Amino acid sequence: MSARRLFTQLSRVTGKACRAALSPSPSKHSSECLKPLNTSKFNRIPPKPRRGVLLGALTSSSVIAVALGVQFQESKAALHEESKEAELSNSVPDIQKFRLAEVERHDGASENPWVTKGKSVYDITEWVGAHPGGEVILHAAGGSIDPYWNIFTIHKRQDVYDILEQYKIGEVDDVDLVDGQVPTKAIKDPFTTDPVPDERLHILTAKPCNAESPGEALSEFCTPNETFYVRNHMWVPSVEEQEHNLVIELCDGTEKTYSMSDLRNRFKQHKVTATLQCAGNRRKDMTKHARQTNGLQWTVGAISTAEWEGVKLRDVLADTGVNLNNPSPDDKHAQFLGLEAYGASIPLCKAIDPSGDVLLALKMNGDTLPREHGFPLRVIVPGNVAARSVKWLRKVVISDEESTTQWQRRDYKSFGPNDTRPDWDAAKSIQEMPVTSAITSILNGFAVAEGTEKGLNVEGYAYSGGGREIVRVDVSTDGGKTWDQAELLDDKAMGTKAWCWKRWRYALGESAEGKTTLMVKATDEAYNTQPQSYSSIYNARGNLATAWHSVDIKSLDKGTD
Repeated sequence: MSARRLFTQLSRVTGKACRAALSPSPSKHSSECLKPLNTSKFNRIPPKPRRGVLLGALTSSSVIAVALGVQFQESKAALHEESKEAELSNSVPDIQKFRLAEVERHDGASENPWVTKGKSVYDITEWVGAHPGGEVILHAAGGSIDPYWNIFTIHKRQDVYDILEQYKIGEVDDVDLVDGQVPTKAIKDPFTTDPVPDERLHILTAKPCNAESPGEALSEFCTPNETFYVRNHMWVPSVEEQEHNLVIELCDGTEKTYSMSDLRNRFKQHKVTATLQCAGNRRKDMTKHARQTNGLQWTVGAISTAEWEGVKLRDVLADTGVNLNNPSPDDKHAQFLGLEAYGASIPLCKAIDPSGDVLLALKMNGDTLPREHGFPLRVIVPGNVAARSVKWLRKVVISDEESTTQWQRRDYKSFGPNDTRPDWDAAKSIQEMPVTSAITSILNGFAVAEGTEKGLNVEGYAYSGGGREIVRVDVSTDGGKTWDQAELLDDKAMGTKAWCWKRWRYALGESAEGKTTLMVKATDEAYNTQPQSYSSIYNARGNLATAWHSVDIKSLDKGTD
């Protein structure tokens, strides 16, 4: 029984004496507990009293009862009966019903956004400002929050459910239900407006879209935009360029806003050729050769290269007042936030390094950024894991700590093969990528290479992060017993360092007879080389699967990837 109802019933029995005892200078807890219900415009049901509050109210009531002595004892039976009757009459409170059409009118543009979860209706007006994901929750306004929480699975916890329950205002009218549930067709699909992926991409998941570049695209130095690999954690935002702004927030809280026109016209434009690679590239190999890993089972195609064009981040930061030569001790990280709530960060020293080539990119391979690759603005962090090159960029925050998102603090980290209970807080977030290589195709001769041997020829890529150039690619045709060196192609790239892959070729000759397993490994200019086995670098997340890449020659059809 609530404290307020207990007070009401005691009042009926004891009259003015009980009311007088509770009225003067009530405690903070008792006043909170006894104040009238919220009768706001939407009749929001207030949160249940905290356990301590309820116990405090009951204790006060017990003291009054003792003081009243015999009168309380005599009325005890009557009070008990009255309490039972009151609870029976109030056990099924009136629940306000709302038609789905009314819920739809309370979308993200309304003053009072509503969402549904299951059959329940919630007015989230007051939650938006306190929501850890900011206004991203407004994407669900006017409809069901369920498909969004299926993406943001971090919400699927009882404490989050309890918070949401505080904002419940009613339930969906039975007229709109099918078999007691909100019909599927009435639940908005957040992926409805996503671009249709090119049919040549190898689709791993459709919603959100995650797709590998095909072998023929990996054979080109700059991957065509249409077949550049796609890594999405959520939906693709729809945004008009003229309405989009970039906000830079400094450590002291001051902000400066730039329009897309500002970025195009006020700052010098730069071109950088950079490879982007997912931390999970070749994860499927680790699963195959070590043991099961968590995450998308990428093969060799979660990597692509493009020529990016835009303004250097350091130039914009200098315009906001960041001291590039002597940053404040609190200026340690540059956090990036995207329109769809994705967030990540890099050390500020990388962001302001004149040879770091960090771009606020507006173009990709000479064209406007495609929607699936970040239109109208994205960050390009050359040499680092692609998870830091945030798409649909809306804000940069200079901070004394790295991004607090799960993509910075948890997902993109790596642990030892023996770690069954990893310490996420102690582990470093992945930034610069280690050296790797892969076989992308085995062909019947090189059509573009004059003077090469006829017969079976192999090609692929090699890449190392941090701007470290690939200096050697070793190829074995007998499972790693003996090695030979591949030809490195002399592709011309833009940028202050070697931010992109090296393509390589190797001629097997007229016949593959006697040749079993083809293997490849690369070495960069710092003489870092790839580990031999996946078991030695195994981690449950399957990140940084950079062991020697191997292919069974006889299992491949000539001319395919």
